[in-house]
Amino acid sequence: MSSPDASQQDAGSSRLWSVDEHLADILAAVRPLEPIELQLLDAQGCVLVEDVTVPVALPPFDNSSMDGYAVRTADVQGASEEFPAVLTVIGDVAAGSGEPPAVGPGQAARIMTGAPLPPGAEAVVPVEWTDGGAGGGAAAGMAPASAAPHGAGGEVRVHRPAQARAHVRARGSDVRAGDLALAAGTVLGPPQIALLAAIGRGTVRVRPRPRVVVMSTGSELVQPGEALTSGAIYDSNSFALAAAARDAGAIAYRVGAVADDAETLKAAIEDQLVRADLLVTTGGVSVGAYDVVKEALSSAGAADGGPDAGRMEFRKIAMQPGKPQGFGTIGPDHTPLLALPGNPVSSYVSFELFVRPAIRTLMGVPDVSRPVVRARLEADEALTSPAGRRQFLRGAHHPEAGTVSPVGGSGSHLVAALAHADALMVVPEDVTSVEPGAELDVVLLG
Repeated sequence: MSSPDASQQDAGSSRLWSVDEHLADILAAVRPLEPIELQLLDAQGCVLVEDVTVPVALPPFDNSSMDGYAVRTADVQGASEEFPAVLTVIGDVAAGSGEPPAVGPGQAARIMTGAPLPPGAEAVVPVEWTDGGAGGGAAAGMAPASAAPHGAGGEVRVHRPAQARAHVRARGSDVRAGDLALAAGTVLGPPQIALLAAIGRGTVRVRPRPRVVVMSTGSELVQPGEALTSGAIYDSNSFALAAAARDAGAIAYRVGAVADDAETLKAAIEDQLVRADLLVTTGGVSVGAYDVVKEALSSAGAADGGPDAGRMEFRKIAMQPGKPQGFGTIGPDHTPLLALPGNPVSSYVSFELFVRPAIRTLMGVPDVSRPVVRARLEADEALTSPAGRRQFLRGAHHPEAGTVSPVGGSGSHLVAALAHADALMVVPEDVTSVEPGAELDVVLLG
């Protein structure tokens, strides 16, 4: 965000901003974090900044997909329960055991899953198609090599024929050398980490997960687990928003509630700047006498008040809940700070609309917002909404039926209703009533 002078700041705070304008202003000021090289496990949840190609084929050699015997197809042609093919077992082929023995006419090698197909062999017969080298009928499995070393020699009876390449995984059947393994922009989850390890990558170049510091304000706030005193409530906002930041892909740091004192809040923010790519406060942004976030940051615009400290602007947004919002940069590094209202539902809705996209922008992902679908309203009565405000109501989405139903009332303090919702129903600014059966946009939270 640019650094407006006092008159610009006053103008920004007096006019009513739309949701889209406020979000666009935030995203215009937030830049993706600089890429770094990370070890694979440290890169989980991060976004690739370069294409990764496959240096070697995967698998790197033809290998067995079964425990059984590597054979020549001609030697087992016509094999049956009544007339099994009898082959000489020349040894074991285990995964990672080195150079396998060559299989000649009338021979077989006992082979384990993942082991390379030995020279001369054309197929693998599962052990269940044989007597396991023990004589008699079909075997159920192989005895451990340490307990039965004789299993690598002697004879094996094969009761079924095998086609060429049966139960053989071909070299490069997963990916071939030179193939694109992962494209830039990919978020690295467990399957992607597995692929990187499988092709031999120990490190990868990514944008790091943003460090997000979350703090609540309010002298009435008590930490969960402590005793409530008269007029006190438990601090749920910092827990909800820290969890939401993690869900968005960030590394979240939750700060205990800060009392309603401007100097205390400034000091707390200063302490957190060293570990923050983004700061989020909740509470203290309205027009009350104890709205300390606005008091502490609106005039100087920064925690340290220095000339390079950045600027904060407090606005009214044409939305419900969440009308009062603050946004700007603070500190010498111009760290973005989003100041959200203090009511639990207001702060959570504001996070989903404004903070989550900022986090995802810092990560460098292309899709920064939650998915939006259309659904039919399933309700006993019409939804009402104030004119000129975009309203976000908690809902339960039913994708199979293509419907959404209200959960709880519209009050911005109703935490229990929020806990049972998986969507936000969106009523546009120019709509004051939505009848049952009408379609509306639904923001999916899950």
